[in-house]
Amino acid sequence: MSTPALRRGLRTLGTLLITLSAISPASSVFIIAPGVISGAGTGAFYSFVAAAVVGVFMAFVYAELASAFPLAGGEYAIVTRTLGRLPGFAVLGLMIITQVLIVAVIALGVGTYLGVLLPGVAGPVIAAVTCVVAAVVGVFDIKLNAWVTGIFLAIEILALIVVSALGLLNPARPFSDLLTHPVASDGGPATVGAIAIATSVAIFAYNGYGSAVYFGEETQDASRGIARAILFALGITVLAELIPVTAVLVGAPDLNALFASENMLSYFIGSLGGGTLDTVLGLAVALAIINAVLAIVLISSRMLFSSGRDSAWPSPVNRALSAVHPRFGTPWVATVGTGLVAALLCFVDPKLLLVVTSTSIVAVYAALCLGAIIGRRTGATAHAKYRMPWFPVAPVLALAVLVFVVYQNLLDPAVGRPSLIVTACVVLLSIAYYLVVLRRKGGWKLADVTEEKAEERA
Repeated sequence: MSTPALRRGLRTLGTLLITLSAISPASSVFIIAPGVISGAGTGAFYSFVAAAVVGVFMAFVYAELASAFPLAGGEYAIVTRTLGRLPGFAVLGLMIITQVLIVAVIALGVGTYLGVLLPGVAGPVIAAVTCVVAAVVGVFDIKLNAWVTGIFLAIEILALIVVSALGLLNPARPFSDLLTHPVASDGGPATVGAIAIATSVAIFAYNGYGSAVYFGEETQDASRGIARAILFALGITVLAELIPVTAVLVGAPDLNALFASENMLSYFIGSLGGGTLDTVLGLAVALAIINAVLAIVLISSRMLFSSGRDSAWPSPVNRALSAVHPRFGTPWVATVGTGLVAALLCFVDPKLLLVVTSTSIVAVYAALCLGAIIGRRTGATAHAKYRMPWFPVAPVLALAVLVFVVYQNLLDPAVGRPSLIVTACVVLLSIAYYLVVLRRKGGWKLADVTEEKAEERA
C-alpha cells in the first residue's frame, strides 16, 4: 500500500502567505501588543526589539531543521528524527492540544470585532461558525487557500500601514524618548525587569514563522523554499508589528490615557483618526483573525494527517486522518475534524484555553533547539540545504531565553504555574500512551516519505 501523499502545488510565495496569515501581525498588534505595553509602558519598544532578536535565533533553528525535514508533521516529525521517537511523540501530544486550542482562542477574537455588525449574536457562536467555515474552505486546493489568505493578508497589512501613519505622521513625543526615557504604565521609569518580563509576551506576538514547515510536502523545492519562507516570514512580521507599536507609543496624544484605556488601539485610532476609522480598522482586524483561523486550520490538519500516516493511533483513526481528497489533494478528514473540534472548544472558558496553551510552545521550542544541536552532532541534519550561521549560538541563546520565560511563569500563580503544570501533564500522558500502547504494538512505525523527497529533488 502506497504512502498517502499531499499534492505539491505551492511555490515559496504561497507558503509564505499562509505562514504570515497564521502569524496574523494585525491580531498581534491589536490583541497582544497592549499586554506588552501594559507591562513595560513605552519600554515596550525595547521588548519588541529584544523579542525580534530571540526570533532570529529561533528562525535559524527552524530554517535548518525544516530544510532537513520538510515534513507535514512539523515539529514532532523533526524532533522524532533528531532526538528520538519518545521525545517526538511527547511533542506531538503537546502540538495536537496546542494547535486545536489555538484555533478556538483566536476564533473567539472574531466576535469582539464583529460585534458592530452582529450585535445580537454571542461571541462563541460567531467563533464556532468561523471555525466550521474555515474547515470547509481548507478542504479545497492548497493554491486556492494561498490566494484567499493572501488577499486577506493584504487587507491586514493595509490596516497596519494606516495605524503606523497615524502615529508616525502625528508624533506627540520624539522617538528619542522611547530610547532614553522609557516610562512605565504607572508614570514612573520603565525598569529593565519590567521590559524583560514583557519581552516574554512579545516573543509570542512574533510566533508562527516556523509554521511554514507544515507545508513542506506541498511546496516545490521545499528543502530550500521552506527555509526561505521561515526567514522572510520573521522579517516581515517584525516590521509589520514593531513599526505600528512604535507609532502608537510616539503618537498617542496622552500616554496616561493610553495606558488606562480598556482598548488601547481603539483609543489611539479614535483620538487621531476618529470613530469611523476605528470601526473600519476593527473590521479589518476581524478579517485578519478569520484569516488566521483558516491558516491555522490548514497547519493543524497537516499535523493530524501526518500523525495518522505515521500510525500514531488506532487503525480506523489512522486511515481517516491520512485520507487525501481525490480531487484537491488535501487532508480533508483531518481538516474537517480540526474545524469541528475547534468549534466545540469555542464554548469553553477562554481563560482555561489560555492556561492550557500558554507555555506548551516553550517546551516545543526547547526540543527544537536541542534537536538542532544533537542533529549536527549525529549528522541527522547533515543533508539540510540551509545551515544556520554562527552555530551553536542561536540554539544555545534561545534555550537561555526559554529558561528565563519558564522562570517568569513560575512567578505567576494565576496563569504561568497552572500552565506549566498542564504542559507537564500533557507530556507525561503522551509518554504513557507511547510506552503502554505504541511500544506494546512493536514501536512507533513512522511512514517512509523518502519517495516524496526524491520527487522534490527531481
